[in-house]
Amino acid sequence: MTTPSAPLLDFQYRDEREPHHLRTRAILAEYPEVRALVGRNPRTAIIMAGLVIGQLAMAWALRDAPWWAIAALAYGVGAFVSHALFVVIHECTHQLVFTRRRANLITAILANLPQLFPSAISFSRYHLKHHAHQGDYTLDADLPSRWEARLIRHYAVGKALWLLLFPVFQATRVGRLREIAMVDRWVVANWIVQIVFNVVVWQVMGPRAVGFLGLAFLFSIGLHPLGARWIQEHYLAHGTQETYSYYGPLNRLALNVGYHNEHHDFPSVPWNRLPALRAAVPQAYDTLVAHTSWTGLLLRFLFDQELTLFSRMVRKKQTAETA
Repeated sequence: MTTPSAPLLDFQYRDEREPHHLRTRAILAEYPEVRALVGRNPRTAIIMAGLVIGQLAMAWALRDAPWWAIAALAYGVGAFVSHALFVVIHECTHQLVFTRRRANLITAILANLPQLFPSAISFSRYHLKHHAHQGDYTLDADLPSRWEARLIRHYAVGKALWLLLFPVFQATRVGRLREIAMVDRWVVANWIVQIVFNVVVWQVMGPRAVGFLGLAFLFSIGLHPLGARWIQEHYLAHGTQETYSYYGPLNRLALNVGYHNEHHDFPSVPWNRLPALRAAVPQAYDTLVAHTSWTGLLLRFLFDQELTLFSRMVRKKQTAETA
């Protein structure tokens, strides 16, 4: 591995393959019984239905509320519901809810409804490439673009704006990606269903209800302790370790999405069994650095000038790529 001479101006690079493949093989060789944790959890669909109904009920209750109350409840309550729905979409992406692909895709589209922006199917395309090509600049949409990192730099204000507008920045990464179909019938279906839903909510509940749903979505992945999840997963917060788990209390509200090393090692294990996976092979995960506070990480990311969008590991073959 080589370390760039100007850490704030470029990513870090390595020749080696991402670490998960080798660790998975080692765990299976020593503990083949963990294969029993692989499977699906159809109850996730029931949780999804409850979350969708709950979020819509809150939007209905706030249809005539003052905007300060809408913003406060979107930040303090709605963001957690929206984030949990995003985790459901993530589970559907890995086909961890139902056996049939179609059923998972439909569930993802339904989970996407209260988030207003039709992203469930597109996310599934990009996320699977992230697992298969972690750190590949031309295939991993989880990596920020170089122009994005140069624009934001190392100042707290820039980082705060980046988190606040995270969905916008992530959408701009699509242009640099290869081997990913931008549009197919499921993407079109996602858009049509979402647009119809948005129009109905506007007509039935009004603009303030739509505003609540939109703010809840933005906060759930933006300038909020939940937004620190994007920093937690792969930013080089401690040396050159390129994937981190989070073992804090918010996992209870986030369907264990913080178990990120475990998830990358065994992406076919559903969210409810990830703690059991860690408990089964503690020596594999207790030796890795992990985060215990998303709030603490959010503050560190904002004010630590050494932790920037360039604090990511890129497979070295991509050093010649530009953006």
